[in-house]
Amino acid sequence: MTNNRIDTAFKNLRENNETALVTFITMGDPDIDTSKKLVIEMEKSGASLIELGIPFSDPMAEGPVIQEANVRALDNKDGITLDKIFDAVKELRCETQIPLVYLMYYNSLLTYGREKFFERCTECGIDGVIIPDLPFEESGEIYDYTEKYGVYQISLVSPTSSEERMKKICDRAKGFLYCVSSMGVTGVRDGFNTDFDNMFAKLNSFSDMPKCIGFGISKPEHVAALKHYCDGVIVGSAIVKQVAAGSTPSEKINNVKQKVQELKEAAAE
Repeated sequence: MTNNRIDTAFKNLRENNETALVTFITMGDPDIDTSKKLVIEMEKSGASLIELGIPFSDPMAEGPVIQEANVRALDNKDGITLDKIFDAVKELRCETQIPLVYLMYYNSLLTYGREKFFERCTECGIDGVIIPDLPFEESGEIYDYTEKYGVYQISLVSPTSSEERMKKICDRAKGFLYCVSSMGVTGVRDGFNTDFDNMFAKLNSFSDMPKCIGFGISKPEHVAALKHYCDGVIVGSAIVKQVAAGSTPSEKINNVKQKVQELKEAAAE
């Protein structure tokens, strides 16, 4: 089995002492063709890894910005399906080898069929999945499939996780650890109250696995303040807002390009 692109990306970033910029869009918002162009533009603008949101009617971990993007994608006149998203990823793989990770809810995967889903991930070039409503304790539901097809389940760890739970998650983790910045749903925040020194001292004692902070990171100042703790920063809602703000596909793409460049500069300083 070939190396997972996530491992290769973080190995290269660490060798060059660079902070990863992980970006997110909702597939199909505003349409699938624009989503593909956004992926290419984000990579050109400095993204290291891209999360692709699978639209879902009840995205429980998401704040209003990403919830609205889900609604826009699901309301799209052309219809959005997991098969269309897989096809789009397959087409993207002709143009880019950037790591691509699905962020999705378990019901979408279960409805599609577990074996079929992971087989298609490998066939089309998806490197990992983040499933907010499938906690670590229930990850056995898909563990055999992730192992068989070489698709990583990216684990989430929160500031309130016990040391015992953190260690168990670290022991099983693949790709990178998604470190939740603060409790609640995704969305833009002004600041963070989490004791990151304490959180990362524990996590680093358990594992050398790359660690990325997500939830609420929206400004270059956030990136500059947090990058010293971790291997990467994850930005979702702030980018999705730029997609929503544009009135035409080209304007949306340009908005996202500018935002990603701005965040990349902060990560590189």
